[in-house]
Amino acid sequence: MEPDRPLPARRRLLTGAAAVATSAVLGPLTAAAARATPLPGGPTGPTGNDDGYPPTHWIPADPANYTAANRPSQYPIETVVVHVTQETFDDTIKLFQDPAHKAAAHYVVRSADGYIAQCVGERDVAWHAGNWDCNTRSIGIEHEGWIDDPKWFTDILYAQSARLTAAVCDFYAIPKDREHIIGHVEVPGTDHTDPGQYWDWARYMQLVTAARR
Repeated sequence: MEPDRPLPARRRLLTGAAAVATSAVLGPLTAAAARATPLPGGPTGPTGNDDGYPPTHWIPADPANYTAANRPSQYPIETVVVHVTQETFDDTIKLFQDPAHKAAAHYVVRSADGYIAQCVGERDVAWHAGNWDCNTRSIGIEHEGWIDDPKWFTDILYAQSARLTAAVCDFYAIPKDREHIIGHVEVPGTDHTDPGQYWDWARYMQLVTAARR
């Protein structure tokens, strides 16, 4: 896909479309084990080291939903973008594995237990923000739930997501502030409103800044 062509909106409610069967969701890997073997698109952090990342499990998106790249040497990684799925965790994974969807984020965090799926390697450009320039310079993190239903934003979802965001910021030397950790609604040109009014930014940023390096 040409990088200067406008990407489709991140989701066009393709839930009813045929989706490629998702990988079986197994128990999450430890952070070190998840990065000990290079993943398609590259490892997410210093391989084999305790890099501060929470446990994640590799559930890859279809290659039609992101651009293979060599970040951060090709594009600097400067921003974390917070999303809300407007789908269940399982349906989000199915959409990311559907080549017709034309969108995916790097990570998806499950509401009930904070389980984190990595769907795109951090070195690759995930199509998550609807803005090519933002996509090239950011990590996208989806959170299971709906913007008008705050019960999806559980304690464990906040905690695990904040730990992930803190690790990303530490690895790429991204300042842990609201200029560099933004919502999808704040991406220039977006027509999305997530994470919405019920996302507790003050709480989230406190957790991010308190996370261990």
